[in-house]
Amino acid sequence: MRVAVLADSDTRWKWGALTANRIVSDSRSDGHISDGPTSDGHRLSGYLLRGRATPTPRQLEEVGVRADSLREVTAIEFLREMERDAPDVIVLALVGGAVQAVLHGLARVTEDARIAGGRGRRPVVVTGYVGVVYEKLADGLLLRHGADVVLANSRQDAERFRAVYEGVGANAASVTEAALPFLGGAPYEKHDPYTVVFAAQPSVPDSAAQRGYLLRRLVEHARLHPDREVLLKLRSKPGEHTTHIEELPYQKLAQRVDGGLPANCRLVYGHMGEVLDRTDLLVTVSSTAALESLHRRIPTAVLTDLGVREALGNHHFTGSGCLTSWDRLDAGHLPEPDETWLARQGVAADGTYESAFDGARERVTGLLAAAAAGQLPPLKPYYSLTTARGYLPGILARHHLGPDGAPLPGAPTADKEPGPVRQIVRRAARGAYRHGVQRVAPVIRRMGEL
Repeated sequence: MRVAVLADSDTRWKWGALTANRIVSDSRSDGHISDGPTSDGHRLSGYLLRGRATPTPRQLEEVGVRADSLREVTAIEFLREMERDAPDVIVLALVGGAVQAVLHGLARVTEDARIAGGRGRRPVVVTGYVGVVYEKLADGLLLRHGADVVLANSRQDAERFRAVYEGVGANAASVTEAALPFLGGAPYEKHDPYTVVFAAQPSVPDSAAQRGYLLRRLVEHARLHPDREVLLKLRSKPGEHTTHIEELPYQKLAQRVDGGLPANCRLVYGHMGEVLDRTDLLVTVSSTAALESLHRRIPTAVLTDLGVREALGNHHFTGSGCLTSWDRLDAGHLPEPDETWLARQGVAADGTYESAFDGARERVTGLLAAAAAGQLPPLKPYYSLTTARGYLPGILARHHLGPDGAPLPGAPTADKEPGPVRQIVRRAARGAYRHGVQRVAPVIRRMGEL
């Protein structure tokens, strides 16, 4: 079996590749996909959607998920590749608008092939979310509608997803309950020295004052507890982008700490699972790392210092038993998670995680059988020129596609690898964008507040 994963950031590549491994393989381990065929004979082709968050080689190495091939493409390049040689399964690990564009493009490609008398089957298309869904629920879901499988990371998400689809009259049969594919690791055991890890997020919170506050409290905790190791776990280095834009990197804020960071406080990078291997207390505002930590039964704190607000995403953890503050953590408090809440969030700390992908695997197997028999219906997203004439064309145009899913006149072509000059221009443009986000934009914002 051949599987293709199209991703637009480091975290989505990790989610997409590991999800692909779990839904097409009987293997229930959380190991990496190998450089060659898996033990079940499946092969993975990776595609990175060109854009502001296209992962760097360092980020890909840190994620640690490998594939048989991996290259950078535009949406049109990907669609042309699928038109030439479509795999059995396609996993779209993208932001919602990109998912919608590729779905319409695939619908056009597969319909053209059918009309031309090509093979009577099309790929099974899978999509989903890389973590906690705490904002733009309806918008993101409807942009993902049309895929054969829309994965929900928990029972609660599956119920919410179906309610949205049914509420607008869209088919909800694609919603399939599963879990986050990167949960795993050894159960928690106390470490020496006791280690506190703050899992930073690129865009939460988004103000300099609030990010500075969180860093200051982390430093104060380290000074209050000199016997502890206090780590600030960072997602990316300055100049790199992840799923979300980071305008104010903690690395720069750390350089301004009065007296510098204490000896027992430092910045760390690397695979989150490896950091959790030595963690005794995970602290965050709303990072998906909290679910990874809870899965291992590591004490986990979701901060209320900046309020419990939808904009922060920590409202998702109401009822979890994990909401607390730096003041309480400084005094030695350890949150106790609520078991009912954990079960509804797909954390499966009770050992049921091994079977979390059985339903998704069975659904994909059934769809593959229907595809082989030529009985898989055409891709039919909810958004069309009938339902969203004033919205859909703009979504498709961002990826140089017309309302019918075909490339727009003048769209970039790429039937061959870019030459050295084109590669240099791309790197320069991406660097200029990141410079604008992290340096120019904050200055303009501060000027506007004067």
